[in-house]
Amino acid sequence: MSVYTKGGDKGETSLLGGLRVSKDSLRVEVYGTLDEATSAMGLGRAACEDDELRGDLHCLQRELIDVMAEVASGFDPDKPRKGKVYRVEPHQVEHLEKLIDAYQEERVPQKGFVTPGGTQAAAALDMARTFVRRGERRLIALGREEEINPVLFKYFNRLSDYLYMAARIDEQRAVVREVTKQMKKAKAEPEEGTMTELCLSDCDRLVEAGIARADAISVPMVLVVVDAAGDLIELRRMKGSLGVSLKLAPHKAYTAAAVRSPTHEIAKLSQPGGPLFGIDSNIPNFTLVGGGLPLERGGRVVGAVGVSGGSVEEDIDVARAMVAAL
Repeated sequence: MSVYTKGGDKGETSLLGGLRVSKDSLRVEVYGTLDEATSAMGLGRAACEDDELRGDLHCLQRELIDVMAEVASGFDPDKPRKGKVYRVEPHQVEHLEKLIDAYQEERVPQKGFVTPGGTQAAAALDMARTFVRRGERRLIALGREEEINPVLFKYFNRLSDYLYMAARIDEQRAVVREVTKQMKKAKAEPEEGTMTELCLSDCDRLVEAGIARADAISVPMVLVVVDAAGDLIELRRMKGSLGVSLKLAPHKAYTAAAVRSPTHEIAKLSQPGGPLFGIDSNIPNFTLVGGGLPLERGGRVVGAVGVSGGSVEEDIDVARAMVAAL
């Protein structure tokens, strides 16, 4: 059978019940918009790296075939109905609500409006969400002209909520995957002949260099050295340093070791819309405050330092003095 039938060359199409309508009728607009949504969901599924999300999206895409079929069903009142009657049921709405609730429990709360584009998959799902919202508006308009299954209104509403949550969860899980990958990389077998462990004399030298710099700028500090996995090796507290620095300095060092980057650079990437947005909320002991720097030896990160007690600029200054002593 040919792909083109020529039946729509005059701007009309047949609904599933055989009724002929204009291609710009509200009913065609509704299921056509859903068609756009499921295509965008397919784009999101293709870009998604999370098996659970991919599976959920695929199931919903298959379900949407029947949802579109219900919207596309139109019957001539003067003729007997033939063929299968499609109808969205309450349990389908409940299934969407369960998915949304599960994602809601996992999601780290965010403040303010979301800027789409945290990941490729999330961007596609946000696009699908806007299509569903448009389809919902068209469905409401259609409902003013003819009787509509009331469950359909609920289904459209929950589907758009689901797509919003799925996009946020994909962004959140992407951050976790990236950090996990970096942590595994840190524990990988080192190249033969490369010294990748910090000995105590190394740490003493680094801390002493940091103390000397802190004394020079007259700011009492807490100075920390951790290994490549972010585990504490040495902590030194100068007289007069702040109590909060005892917690903050180790967090800075851990963050720099985990992500292999200075904490002040990670902070730039963690702004709304950035690739690491939300990382400090998703991973325990993370901080975006400057003063954590990775330690490299032989082209590999072997640990990190963390400094707290002064301004961000002062903490970074002292941390750089420690790194220079390696």
